Amino acid sequence: AEGEGVGAYEDVPGFCRSVPLAELREHEFVLTPGRYVGAAEAEVDPDAEPVEERVARLTKELFGLFEESGRLEDAVRMQLGRI
Repeated sequence: AEGEGVGAYEDVPGFCRSVPLAELREHEFVLTPGRYVGAAEAEVDPDAEPVEERVARLTKELFGLFEESGRLEDAVRMQLGRI
């Protein structure tokens, strides 16, 4: 049957979609893909870290890096002062 087997076309949300001529006409034949393909469904990772926890962890890590940066800056300034 037509459309079956290897290479058969299938709409892919956020990537491609076959639309009828009437829908193209509604959009005055503007072919901007975003008008037609929609958005891909976001994949849900059941093991993903909750956003609040991730922000807290990354903030703590960033502040630790700021402290290290300050310590290294002080060491460099001290070494440059000896020259």
